[in-house]
Amino acid sequence: MASQKTTESVNYYLKHGTGYANYIIYLQFKFDGHRLRYYLQQPVDPKRWNAKKQRVKDGDAKTTDGKHRINDLLNTLAQVCIDGYYTEAANGTPTPALLKKHLDNFLNQNHTAETVQTNRPTFMQLVDRYVMGEMKIMKGNDRGKEKAPNTLKSYHTTKGHLDGYQKKTKAVLNFEDITLDWYMKFTTYLKNQKLSPNSIGKNVKNIKAFMQMANKLTFEIEGKKYPYTTNKEYLEFGVHNKQGDDPYLSEAEIMGFYNFDLSTNPRLEAVRDLFVFGCWVGLRYSDYSNVKPQNIVDVDGEKFIFIKTKKTGGTVYIPCSPVVLDIFNKYQNNPNKLPRTISGQKFNEYIKQAAQMAGLTETGRKPSAPDLPLYECISSHTARRSFATNYYLDGFPTIDLMKITGHSTEKSFLGYIRVTQLQAAKRMAEHNRRKNWAVLVGGIQEKALKVAS
Repeated sequence: MASQKTTESVNYYLKHGTGYANYIIYLQFKFDGHRLRYYLQQPVDPKRWNAKKQRVKDGDAKTTDGKHRINDLLNTLAQVCIDGYYTEAANGTPTPALLKKHLDNFLNQNHTAETVQTNRPTFMQLVDRYVMGEMKIMKGNDRGKEKAPNTLKSYHTTKGHLDGYQKKTKAVLNFEDITLDWYMKFTTYLKNQKLSPNSIGKNVKNIKAFMQMANKLTFEIEGKKYPYTTNKEYLEFGVHNKQGDDPYLSEAEIMGFYNFDLSTNPRLEAVRDLFVFGCWVGLRYSDYSNVKPQNIVDVDGEKFIFIKTKKTGGTVYIPCSPVVLDIFNKYQNNPNKLPRTISGQKFNEYIKQAAQMAGLTETGRKPSAPDLPLYECISSHTARRSFATNYYLDGFPTIDLMKITGHSTEKSFLGYIRVTQLQAAKRMAEHNRRKNWAVLVGGIQEKALKVAS
């Protein structure tokens, strides 16, 4: 507030307050023959009061609520009083009651700001709402639907990293702390935790989702709505996903693996058979390991798997290839006509053992780790990747293939495809062999003869 010269004066004195062991401060303002007394209810020990300067002796002493230095508040109130006087004096001499309203309004405004800040939901409280599944899908035809279990698991993972960051930095994160500078520090923290670029990208993506929602949500105090935050620095956060280079198995490799004799080790044989099943149905492990008899349907005399996927909640039809039917027949005495389901962690451990025994030891299949043998690169997800890549290389239409894999966007689907430059060139060569070059070349020759004549 701009300071103005005035013959009017603001002074502070102490008065013994009822119910207070010490004295309380009051403001006195004399102007135009009038006097305003304004009691602050701020207790002060008289021994700590400098009557000459009309301030407390300890310049760092705080108000009872701890929000202000006492002397800073006295300085501000004096200026509010004088500014109020000159504002009202333009319409005639103000009354003490009118000036008191200026002081009340300032203190109430300050109180309201503190009340809003005290009652504002915190960043981590909003994160908890995501983890608990309270926040629904808010776009497209899925608006209002529950989020998939794997999505909630991803939120829980991000919360764990945020908790770890707060513990390491001894910080308490709030909406206004989620800045570009914080983003750089947090992603560095995640790198130091040995997270892959894709894992870091997923966590950043979740945080951006939290902040986007926070900019839409409001909370209410005494009938008035306030935003969770207006901080939009999250829009500058980059989500960098690195294209994976985990290998796939060709159809020949899959069938060689399937036909390898593992009968002396029933545990590994069952895991291998379930993996091969996944290679021919293209589902995620959480889905292909839980196919049940009721998921096998007959359509126009052919067998299909009809299943609602766990991650997206969408339904897909998948034709039962001869290999799939052979596996159903092999395990026909099991309740779900498939090997018994085990945890993903155990599955990934056993499938590597089975692949090693079957001789899948080639190196150089993973560009980022060329010395790693093939069996070390195989996991439950290799099955889905192999399915997508093999059918893509066979020339099966991408749009139709996405209907079976359940991908909603071509970008996400193509992330599964493992096609090298040489494979792409070979596909073009095969495409060229199917062209009617005789007609094309003949047309060129005919054109050349006309030009020559």
